Amino acid sequence: MEPLKRLWDRARRQPMRIVLCESDDARVRAAAQRAAADGLARVTLVGPPTAGGACPDCDFIDPQASPWIEAFAQTMAELSQKHGMTMEQAHQAVLDPLTFSMLMVRLGHADGSVAGATHTTADVVRSAIRIIGMHPDSRLVSSFFVMMREQPFHGTTQAMIFSDCGLVIDPSSEQLAEIALAGAESARRLLGIEPKLAMLSFSTNHSASHSEVEKVRDATDMIRSRHPELAVDGEIQLDAAIVPEIAQRKLPDSHIGGAANVLIFPNLAAGNIGYKLAERLGQAVAFGPLLQGLNRPANDLSRGCAEDDIYNVIAITGIQAQPQR
Repeated sequence: MEPLKRLWDRARRQPMRIVLCESDDARVRAAAQRAAADGLARVTLVGPPTAGGACPDCDFIDPQASPWIEAFAQTMAELSQKHGMTMEQAHQAVLDPLTFSMLMVRLGHADGSVAGATHTTADVVRSAIRIIGMHPDSRLVSSFFVMMREQPFHGTTQAMIFSDCGLVIDPSSEQLAEIALAGAESARRLLGIEPKLAMLSFSTNHSASHSEVEKVRDATDMIRSRHPELAVDGEIQLDAAIVPEIAQRKLPDSHIGGAANVLIFPNLAAGNIGYKLAERLGQAVAFGPLLQGLNRPANDLSRGCAEDDIYNVIAITGIQAQPQR
Protein backbone atom coordinates (compact mmCIF):
# COMPACT_ATOMS: atom_id res chain seq x y z
CA MET A 1 0.00 0.00 0.00
CA GLU A 2 1.59 3.25 -1.18
CA PRO A 3 0.76 5.48 1.84
CA LEU A 4 2.13 2.80 4.17
CA LYS A 5 5.39 2.67 2.21
CA ARG A 6 5.65 6.44 2.50
CA LEU A 7 5.15 6.11 6.25
CA TRP A 8 8.01 3.60 6.49
CA ASP A 9 10.23 5.86 4.38
CA ARG A 10 9.55 8.81 6.69
CA ALA A 11 10.52 6.69 9.71
CA ARG A 12 13.74 5.51 8.02
CA ARG A 13 14.90 9.05 7.26
CA GLN A 14 15.70 9.57 10.93
CA PRO A 15 15.35 6.39 13.02
CA MET A 16 14.41 7.28 16.59
CA ARG A 17 14.89 5.38 19.86
CA ILE A 18 11.68 3.48 20.55
CA VAL A 19 11.17 1.39 23.70
CA LEU A 20 8.79 -1.55 24.04
CA CYS A 21 8.09 -2.90 27.50
CA GLU A 22 6.43 -6.24 26.65
CA SER A 23 9.51 -8.22 25.65
CA ASP A 24 8.04 -11.54 26.78
CA ASP A 25 5.36 -11.37 24.05
CA ALA A 26 6.30 -13.17 20.81
CA ARG A 27 4.44 -10.63 18.62
CA VAL A 28 6.34 -7.75 20.21
CA ARG A 29 9.71 -9.47 19.81
CA ALA A 30 9.07 -10.29 16.15
CA ALA A 31 7.86 -6.77 15.32
CA ALA A 32 10.72 -5.16 17.24
CA GLN A 33 13.32 -7.24 15.42
CA ARG A 34 11.78 -6.45 12.01
CA ALA A 35 11.56 -2.73 12.76
CA ALA A 36 15.17 -2.61 13.93
CA ALA A 37 16.47 -4.72 11.03
CA ASP A 38 14.54 -2.61 8.50
CA GLY A 39 15.93 0.63 9.93
CA LEU A 40 12.57 2.02 11.05
CA ALA A 41 13.79 2.65 14.60
CA ARG A 42 16.51 1.95 17.14
CA VAL A 43 14.57 -0.46 19.31
CA THR A 44 15.02 -1.22 23.00
CA LEU A 45 13.11 -4.03 24.72
CA VAL A 46 12.61 -3.86 28.48
CA GLY A 47 13.59 -7.11 30.15
CA PRO A 48 16.50 -9.54 30.26
CA PRO A 49 17.74 -10.74 26.84
CA THR A 50 16.77 -14.30 27.75
CA ALA A 51 13.11 -13.20 28.02
CA GLY A 52 13.21 -11.64 24.58
CA GLY A 53 14.45 -14.56 22.54
CA ALA A 54 16.32 -13.91 19.31
CA CYS A 55 16.33 -10.17 18.60
CA PRO A 56 19.89 -9.54 17.40
CA ASP A 57 19.17 -6.01 16.16
CA CYS A 58 17.48 -4.82 19.37
CA ASP A 59 18.93 -3.58 22.64
CA PHE A 60 17.71 -4.95 25.96
CA ILE A 61 17.52 -3.20 29.31
CA ASP A 62 16.70 -5.13 32.46
CA PRO A 63 15.21 -2.88 35.17
CA GLN A 64 16.63 -5.17 37.84
CA ALA A 65 20.19 -4.45 36.64
CA SER A 66 19.78 -0.92 35.30
CA PRO A 67 22.20 1.85 36.32
CA TRP A 68 19.27 4.29 35.98
CA ILE A 69 17.19 2.77 38.76
CA GLU A 70 18.10 5.33 41.44
CA ALA A 71 17.34 8.33 39.21
CA PHE A 72 14.12 6.68 38.02
CA ALA A 73 13.00 6.02 41.59
CA GLN A 74 13.73 9.61 42.58
CA THR A 75 11.68 10.91 39.64
CA MET A 76 8.84 8.52 40.41
CA ALA A 77 8.76 9.61 44.05
CA GLU A 78 8.61 13.27 42.98
CA LEU A 79 5.81 12.59 40.50
CA SER A 80 3.85 10.69 43.15
CA GLN A 81 4.57 13.04 46.04
CA LYS A 82 0.93 14.08 46.47
CA HIS A 83 0.00 10.39 46.72
CA GLY A 84 2.50 9.92 49.53
CA MET A 85 4.76 7.46 47.71
CA THR A 86 7.89 6.62 49.71
CA MET A 87 11.33 6.03 48.16
CA GLU A 88 11.00 2.35 48.98
CA GLN A 89 7.70 2.20 47.12
CA ALA A 90 9.22 4.19 44.24
CA HIS A 91 12.09 1.70 43.91
CA GLN A 92 9.55 -1.10 43.67
CA ALA A 93 7.31 0.79 41.22
CA VAL A 94 10.05 1.49 38.68
CA LEU A 95 10.81 -2.22 38.32
CA ASP A 96 7.49 -2.55 36.48
CA PRO A 97 8.38 -2.69 32.74
CA LEU A 98 5.61 -0.28 31.68
CA THR A 99 6.58 2.29 34.30
CA PHE A 100 10.27 1.83 33.48
CA SER A 101 9.68 2.38 29.75
CA MET A 102 7.70 5.58 30.35
CA LEU A 103 10.47 6.88 32.61
CA MET A 104 12.99 6.12 29.86
CA VAL A 105 11.01 8.44 27.59
CA ARG A 106 10.54 11.15 30.23
CA LEU A 107 14.22 11.22 31.17
CA GLY A 108 15.56 11.13 27.61
CA HIS A 109 16.78 7.54 27.35
CA ALA A 110 14.19 6.85 24.62
CA ASP A 111 12.30 9.04 22.18
CA GLY A 112 8.98 7.20 22.30
CA SER A 113 7.15 4.22 23.78
CA VAL A 114 4.89 1.51 22.35
CA ALA A 115 2.87 -0.69 24.73
CA GLY A 116 -0.49 -2.40 25.02
CA ALA A 117 0.02 -5.86 23.54
CA THR A 118 -0.54 -7.26 27.03
CA HIS A 119 -1.48 -4.12 29.01
CA THR A 120 -4.91 -2.49 28.97
CA THR A 121 -5.44 0.85 27.26
CA ALA A 122 -6.30 2.34 30.65
CA ASP A 123 -2.94 1.23 32.07
CA VAL A 124 -0.97 2.57 29.10
CA VAL A 125 -2.75 5.92 28.92
CA ARG A 126 -2.71 6.47 32.69
CA SER A 127 1.02 5.71 32.85
CA ALA A 128 1.80 7.97 29.88
CA ILE A 129 -0.13 10.93 31.28
CA ARG A 130 1.27 10.48 34.78
CA ILE A 131 4.93 10.02 33.80
CA ILE A 132 5.45 11.65 30.40
CA GLY A 133 2.82 14.32 30.94
CA MET A 134 1.03 16.67 28.57
CA HIS A 135 2.78 18.85 26.04
CA PRO A 136 3.04 22.47 27.24
CA ASP A 137 0.92 23.61 24.28
CA SER A 138 -1.76 20.97 24.88
CA ARG A 139 -4.83 21.16 27.08
CA LEU A 140 -5.96 17.60 26.48
CA VAL A 141 -4.64 14.13 25.69
CA SER A 142 -6.77 12.50 23.00
CA SER A 143 -6.47 9.70 20.47
CA PHE A 144 -6.64 9.23 16.74
CA PHE A 145 -6.47 6.53 14.11
CA VAL A 146 -4.52 6.60 10.87
CA MET A 147 -6.87 5.05 8.31
CA MET A 148 -5.54 3.77 4.98
CA ARG A 149 -7.05 2.15 1.90
CA GLU A 150 -5.56 0.68 -1.27
CA GLN A 151 -8.45 2.29 -3.15
CA PRO A 152 -8.83 6.00 -2.28
CA PHE A 153 -11.44 7.06 0.26
CA HIS A 154 -12.30 9.86 -2.18
CA GLY A 155 -10.41 11.57 -4.99
CA THR A 156 -6.80 10.50 -4.52
CA THR A 157 -6.94 10.38 -0.71
CA GLN A 158 -5.63 6.99 0.49
CA ALA A 159 -4.87 8.04 4.07
CA MET A 160 -6.94 9.95 6.61
CA ILE A 161 -6.95 10.87 10.29
CA PHE A 162 -10.01 9.90 12.40
CA SER A 163 -10.29 11.47 15.88
CA ASP A 164 -11.20 10.96 18.70
CA CYS A 165 -12.15 7.30 18.37
CA GLY A 166 -10.69 5.85 21.55
CA LEU A 167 -10.32 8.14 24.54
CA VAL A 168 -12.45 11.25 25.22
CA ILE A 169 -16.03 10.06 25.69
CA ASP A 170 -18.09 13.24 25.42
CA PRO A 171 -15.87 16.23 24.65
CA SER A 172 -16.99 19.79 25.28
CA SER A 173 -16.75 22.30 22.45
CA GLU A 174 -13.39 23.45 23.83
CA GLN A 175 -12.11 19.88 23.99
CA LEU A 176 -13.43 19.16 20.50
CA ALA A 177 -11.43 22.13 19.20
CA GLU A 178 -8.31 20.78 20.93
CA ILE A 179 -8.87 17.33 19.41
CA ALA A 180 -9.25 18.88 15.96
CA LEU A 181 -6.09 20.98 16.23
CA ALA A 182 -4.13 17.97 17.45
CA GLY A 183 -5.56 15.91 14.59
CA ALA A 184 -4.45 18.54 12.09
CA GLU A 185 -0.91 18.41 13.46
CA SER A 186 -0.94 14.60 13.34
CA ALA A 187 -1.93 14.77 9.65
CA ARG A 188 0.99 17.08 8.91
CA ARG A 189 3.60 15.14 10.86
CA LEU A 190 2.59 11.58 10.02
CA LEU A 191 1.08 11.82 6.55
CA GLY A 192 2.87 14.90 5.25
CA ILE A 193 -0.41 16.43 4.07
CA GLU A 194 -2.05 19.79 4.55
CA PRO A 195 -5.03 19.09 6.82
CA LYS A 196 -8.60 19.63 5.66
CA LEU A 197 -10.78 19.26 8.73
CA ALA A 198 -14.39 18.13 8.83
CA MET A 199 -16.17 18.72 12.14
CA LEU A 200 -18.75 15.98 11.78
CA SER A 201 -22.37 16.13 12.90
CA PHE A 202 -25.83 14.96 11.84
CA SER A 203 -26.39 18.49 10.52
CA THR A 204 -24.81 20.57 7.76
CA ASN A 205 -24.90 24.35 7.69
CA HIS A 206 -27.69 24.78 10.28
CA SER A 207 -29.91 22.08 8.77
CA ALA A 208 -30.79 20.97 12.32
CA SER A 209 -31.00 22.67 15.69
CA HIS A 210 -29.73 20.81 18.76
CA SER A 211 -27.22 21.25 21.58
CA GLU A 212 -24.97 18.61 19.97
CA VAL A 213 -24.95 20.61 16.75
CA GLU A 214 -24.18 23.82 18.63
CA LYS A 215 -21.25 22.10 20.32
CA VAL A 216 -19.67 21.24 16.97
CA ARG A 217 -20.41 24.69 15.56
CA ASP A 218 -18.85 26.39 18.59
CA ALA A 219 -15.75 24.18 18.31
CA THR A 220 -15.40 25.15 14.64
CA ASP A 221 -15.61 28.85 15.53
CA MET A 222 -12.86 28.38 18.14
CA ILE A 223 -10.60 26.69 15.58
CA ARG A 224 -11.12 29.48 13.05
CA SER A 225 -10.46 32.11 15.70
CA ARG A 226 -7.21 30.49 16.86
CA HIS A 227 -6.00 29.24 13.46
CA PRO A 228 -7.65 31.14 10.62
CA GLU A 229 -5.20 29.56 8.16
CA LEU A 230 -6.71 26.08 8.68
CA ALA A 231 -9.23 24.73 6.17
CA VAL A 232 -12.16 23.55 8.32
CA ASP A 233 -15.88 22.98 7.82
CA GLY A 234 -18.39 22.46 10.59
CA GLU A 235 -20.90 21.45 11.43
CA ILE A 236 -20.97 19.10 8.46
CA GLN A 237 -22.33 15.65 7.61
CA LEU A 238 -20.00 12.94 6.37
CA ASP A 239 -21.31 12.91 2.80
CA ALA A 240 -20.76 16.65 2.41
CA ALA A 241 -17.28 16.26 3.92
CA ILE A 242 -16.02 13.74 1.37
CA VAL A 243 -18.18 14.13 -1.77
CA PRO A 244 -17.55 17.41 -3.66
CA GLU A 245 -20.92 17.37 -5.45
CA ILE A 246 -22.82 17.01 -2.18
CA ALA A 247 -20.64 19.65 -0.53
CA GLN A 248 -21.54 22.05 -3.34
CA ARG A 249 -25.25 21.50 -2.73
CA LYS A 250 -25.26 21.44 1.07
CA LEU A 251 -22.44 23.90 1.80
CA PRO A 252 -21.70 26.11 -1.22
CA ASP A 253 -19.14 28.20 0.69
CA SER A 254 -17.24 25.12 1.95
CA HIS A 255 -13.61 25.62 2.93
CA ILE A 256 -12.64 22.01 2.13
CA GLY A 257 -14.82 21.35 -0.92
CA GLY A 258 -15.77 17.79 -0.02
CA ALA A 259 -12.11 16.73 0.26
CA ALA A 260 -11.69 16.17 4.01
CA ASN A 261 -8.62 14.24 5.14
CA VAL A 262 -9.15 14.74 8.90
CA LEU A 263 -12.50 13.62 10.32
CA ILE A 264 -13.34 14.92 13.80
CA PHE A 265 -16.20 13.02 15.43
CA PRO A 266 -18.54 14.74 17.93
CA ASN A 267 -18.11 12.05 20.59
CA LEU A 268 -16.49 8.69 21.27
CA ALA A 269 -19.57 6.68 20.28
CA ALA A 270 -19.61 8.20 16.80
CA GLY A 271 -15.83 7.95 16.43
CA ASN A 272 -15.54 4.35 17.56
CA ILE A 273 -18.42 3.23 15.35
CA GLY A 274 -17.10 5.31 12.45
CA TYR A 275 -13.60 3.88 12.35
CA LYS A 276 -14.87 0.32 12.73
CA LEU A 277 -17.36 0.80 9.89
CA ALA A 278 -14.53 2.06 7.67
CA GLU A 279 -12.35 -0.86 8.75
CA ARG A 280 -14.88 -3.69 8.55
CA LEU A 281 -17.16 -2.59 5.71
CA GLY A 282 -14.90 -0.17 3.86
CA GLN A 283 -11.80 -2.39 3.75
CA ALA A 284 -9.70 0.31 5.41
CA VAL A 285 -6.66 -0.53 7.54
CA ALA A 286 -6.73 1.15 10.96
CA PHE A 287 -3.62 2.06 12.95
CA GLY A 288 -4.34 3.07 16.53
CA PRO A 289 -5.53 4.24 18.90
CA LEU A 290 -2.55 6.59 18.79
CA LEU A 291 -2.10 9.31 21.40
CA GLN A 292 -1.78 13.04 20.79
CA GLY A 293 -1.17 15.84 23.25
CA LEU A 294 1.62 14.18 25.24
CA ASN A 295 4.98 15.80 25.95
CA ARG A 296 6.69 12.94 24.09
CA PRO A 297 5.24 10.10 22.01
CA ALA A 298 3.70 7.06 23.70
CA ASN A 299 1.27 4.86 21.81
CA ASP A 300 -1.16 2.14 22.72
CA LEU A 301 -1.79 -1.22 21.05
CA SER A 302 -4.84 -3.42 21.04
CA ARG A 303 -4.30 -6.61 23.00
CA GLY A 304 -5.57 -8.38 19.88
CA CYS A 305 -2.89 -6.79 17.72
CA ALA A 306 -0.83 -8.69 15.17
CA GLU A 307 2.90 -8.42 14.53
CA ASP A 308 2.29 -6.10 11.56
CA ASP A 309 0.22 -3.74 13.73
CA ILE A 310 3.07 -3.38 16.22
CA TYR A 311 5.61 -2.90 13.41
CA ASN A 312 3.56 -0.05 11.94
CA VAL A 313 2.94 1.63 15.31
CA ILE A 314 6.71 1.56 15.93
CA ALA A 315 7.14 3.44 12.63
CA ILE A 316 4.40 5.94 13.51
CA THR A 317 5.86 6.55 16.98
CA GLY A 318 9.26 7.15 15.41
CA ILE A 319 7.85 9.78 13.06
CA GLN A 320 6.04 11.48 15.95
CA ALA A 321 9.36 11.64 17.80
CA GLN A 322 11.35 13.15 14.94
CA PRO A 323 12.34 16.78 15.55
CA GLN A 324 10.12 19.25 13.74
CA ARG A 325 11.75 21.10 10.89
